[in-house]
This record gives sequence, C-alpha cells and structure tokens, in this order.
Amino acid sequence: MKKNIAVIGLGLIGGSIAKAFKKHTNHTIWGYNRTASIAQTALSDGAIDKIMDIDDLGFCDMVVIALYPDATVGFVKENITKFARNTVIIDCSGTKEAICRELSPLAHEHGLYFIGGHPMAGIERSGYKYSYAEMYEGATMILCRDEHTNLIALKAAELLFLEIGFGGVTVTDAVTHDKQIAFTSQLAHIVSNAYIKSPTAKNRVGFCAGSYKDLTRVARLNEDMWTDLFFDNKENLRYEINYIINSLSAYRDALDNNDTEAMRLLLKEGREAKEEIG
Repeated sequence: MKKNIAVIGLGLIGGSIAKAFKKHTNHTIWGYNRTASIAQTALSDGAIDKIMDIDDLGFCDMVVIALYPDATVGFVKENITKFARNTVIIDCSGTKEAICRELSPLAHEHGLYFIGGHPMAGIERSGYKYSYAEMYEGATMILCRDEHTNLIALKAAELLFLEIGFGGVTVTDAVTHDKQIAFTSQLAHIVSNAYIKSPTAKNRVGFCAGSYKDLTRVARLNEDMWTDLFFDNKENLRYEINYIINSLSAYRDALDNNDTEAMRLLLKEGREAKEEIG
C-alpha cells in the first residue's frame, strides 16, 4: 500500500534516505528541512515529492527523523500533537538510550509508534549535496525496541528498510546499541582524529599506503554532530578510551624495555583476536 513518508532533516543521512525511498519504492516522500533552500533543492532533484509543512505531519504514515539527538527530541516534543494516531516515527541518530528514554513513552502516550533507528553507513562528508541513494546498499539498519514497541510497526519498518537497499536489520535495545557503538564507531572516530594530529603527518607524501588511508578516513568529521554524540554516550565511550589507552601502554612499555618477546605476544594476541571475531 502506498504510504506518505516524511523525512525530517535533509542532510547526508536524511537526503540519502529520501533518495533511496524514491529509487526503490512508489511511496510519496515529503521532505522538511530547517534551511528551506535545501528542501527546494531536494524537490528539484526529485529526491522528494513535496516540501512538507509541519502541519502536514498529520497526513504522514511514517516519519523518519534525521537530526542531531537533542534536535530530534525537541522536534517530536514540540510537534507531538500534530502526528496522526498510529504514525510510525523512526529516528536516525547515532546514540539511542537518551532518545528512546524520552520519546518512546511519550509516543506511546499519544498513540504513536516510536522506534529508535541507526543506519550504519556514512561518508566523511556532511550535507545534502553529498547524499546519494546508494549509500545504504548492503549496510545494516539498527532498530531498537523496548516495552512500548509495537511489533507490527517494528516488522513493517524492518521490511521497508530492506526494500530500500539495506543488507540487513539488527533489532536490539538502546542500552546495548550505545555500548556497542561506543566501540565500533565512536572510538574509531576519536582514534582517527587523534592519530592525524601527529606532526609527522605533514611529511606523509610518498610514504602512504592503505593502512594510513584506512585509519585516517573518518578523521574528517562533523565536529558539532560528533561532540553531541560523544557526550550523549559519555560513560560507554570513556570505558573504550581507557581500555585502548591501557592497551597502547603495553606496546610502549615493550619498546621501552626492549622486550621483543612481549611485543611479539601483544601482536599475536591482536592477530588472533581479529581472526576470531572476523
């Protein structure tokens, strides 16, 4: 059945979702962006069918919100009475616990279905002009459930994301999501960002191969968005930072002590850990 789907926030994530919906489905896609010129560009590009007014929320079957965490919470709270009953609301923020804690019970109270979401794809650029319909092809979409989750709405969301190109959907809870993301995503961005600050990097030309490119790709990040995400997930991220600091200290100590056997063992343990987890 053809649906009215609204995408709130037409940056890299929301713009790519809108374009994926348009590429793979016949649903009517409405777009809303705080900067009106971006929404107009999306309309001209054919990424959306209509520029949405806030009062149009009542006509939407599904609303996908691609804003920063605080802005997501603010948007839903400010407009909670404008959604039609049974609307499915899915957010795309990189942290979930704080958002789900606020919005899941609120949506339930108003007869709405809120699902915390996180598309596990992106590039080192931001903004609508870098969005593209194929960004999510083969990627994982994470959906978070809790005691308020409607299983029919959850299944419908899962099928819809698979329809627009995602390779799989992982269903979990918000606490588990944030703990895992601190390691798989947030720590990786911090390590990359710290690594590139070495003064040696300025003389890298002619000395780079794949390892340098792999490790530095995400150093080019959106500092405003990532600062919000890091502090939303502060305790989990602190744990991962402390763990890697302790691990790195062991490699440094082996060098300081001229202990080749300790270094060999550390490297062997790391290789075996990678082989075990894939």
